[in-house]
Amino acid sequence: MSILAPVWIRDRTAQSPLVLFLLASVVAAATILAPAYLLIRVADAGDATWDVLMASATWEAMLRTALLSAAVTAGCIALGLPLAWLTVRTDLPLRGMWAVLLVLPLVVPSYVGAFIFVAALGPRGMLQDLLEPLGVETLPEIYGFKGAWLALTLFSYPYVLLPVRAALKGLDPAQEEAAKGLGQGAFATFLRVSLPQLRPALAAGGILAALYTLSDFGAVSILRFDSLTRIIYIHYTSAFDRTSAATLGLLLVVLALVIVSLEGVSRGRSLYYSQGQMRRSRRVALGVWRWPAFAFCLLVVGAGVGLPVSVVLFWLVRGVMADETLSFVREATVNSVYASGLAAVVAVCASIPVAMLSVRHAGPLSSLLERISYSGFALPAISIALALVFFAANYTPFVYQTLSLLIFAYVIRFLPQALGACRTSLLQVNPRVEEAARGLGFGPAQVFARVTVPQILPGLSAGAILVFLTAIKELPATLLLSPIGFDTLATEIWSASAEGFFARAALPSLILLAVSGIPMALLVLREREVR
Repeated sequence: MSILAPVWIRDRTAQSPLVLFLLASVVAAATILAPAYLLIRVADAGDATWDVLMASATWEAMLRTALLSAAVTAGCIALGLPLAWLTVRTDLPLRGMWAVLLVLPLVVPSYVGAFIFVAALGPRGMLQDLLEPLGVETLPEIYGFKGAWLALTLFSYPYVLLPVRAALKGLDPAQEEAAKGLGQGAFATFLRVSLPQLRPALAAGGILAALYTLSDFGAVSILRFDSLTRIIYIHYTSAFDRTSAATLGLLLVVLALVIVSLEGVSRGRSLYYSQGQMRRSRRVALGVWRWPAFAFCLLVVGAGVGLPVSVVLFWLVRGVMADETLSFVREATVNSVYASGLAAVVAVCASIPVAMLSVRHAGPLSSLLERISYSGFALPAISIALALVFFAANYTPFVYQTLSLLIFAYVIRFLPQALGACRTSLLQVNPRVEEAARGLGFGPAQVFARVTVPQILPGLSAGAILVFLTAIKELPATLLLSPIGFDTLATEIWSASAEGFFARAALPSLILLAVSGIPMALLVLREREVR
């Protein structure tokens, strides 16, 4: 039996890549619908495509977009890494509260957050009005690269925070204790032992932040930064030049593939799972740094959550005092939660075969399928929506303007969020445990359900929350693809803001923040129960 068991295990393992490959191929095929639509548009244009590609303005915009993406990614890592470590590994006061509040900036729509920044910190904003009696006549310029970088960093760093938190919970403290036993200090141990093991989580979060920056339109538009997405929207909506818009959209896909490829090169062949039995890590006593760390969290939450909520409350109170009619938008709230929840579940399920194939059966083909799956997150939502409208109207008219098509768009757009978190958790699962379960007679499905899923559940939860929080605020795809009469909180906020009724937009904005905080609170409670 001892001789035959390894052969049997290899045979059972060899069966799984085919199933995973088929499932991952279906997922990847779904994500390339939008690039396929862009290719069709570009191919029909002929020489006009080359005119766009050869224009100096195109490459200047591409360089600006790449620089902004790199700067936002660096800023998100600089915030997300220490915040994750403080809320997981230390005796930071009110850790559970910070774990919820620090993720809430992710639910602030970029267009709302940017407008709030302008209203509060702009040349004629609220802060300027408060400081004018003190002799302060001008404030630093908030428009352009600096403003776009600040807004996108403050509202995107949770992309790094969530996967790093999940990774920190899966780290085996034995290596850190061994390093300390050899005379390494706490800081040196973190740099030499812990940080290298967090590389997959940092890379996954960094990719999400970079791709989100590539695809963002709201913040860069309001803050007057000419990125590729802003130019694409101008071509679509003002110039009605779909050829230029499609060509620039393909350039965004190229940038996305470059980013994902660079992350793949940085992975190396290191192992990130424990070789022995996992033990719980001890909390680090911050000592004199306890309250400075508390102040750091307070500052970040104040800028990313406190400022938006304060401005929205100001609008709400002013509307109430002016006797404006405010409705609870109950139907829009239910629609938002329902659609975003379905998208989160479907996205997590779709990410599993891609992540399993990438981690357990690494190779050129699995890497290609994984990188293709990231392409949807780099494209502007309007490109994805128009692509789905084109394919649905021409090939599947029965799904046109249905909730299924909207959920499909959400999944294509936000699949990388679930994929990054799932892949990071899988890297920390020792494959020998799965092989041992197969040796005991369990099939692949049983091993996955009983052995793998319990160990990757924190990552799956983090991925589902990421998808939920971003899908609930998605606007362009919702406007173009939602069924007639299917209003969401995002569309309510947009319609009120576009008409200048900021008091009417205040209540849906507050409900959006409150609803989005619920899944984070549940996740924190679950983490406490696990401990």
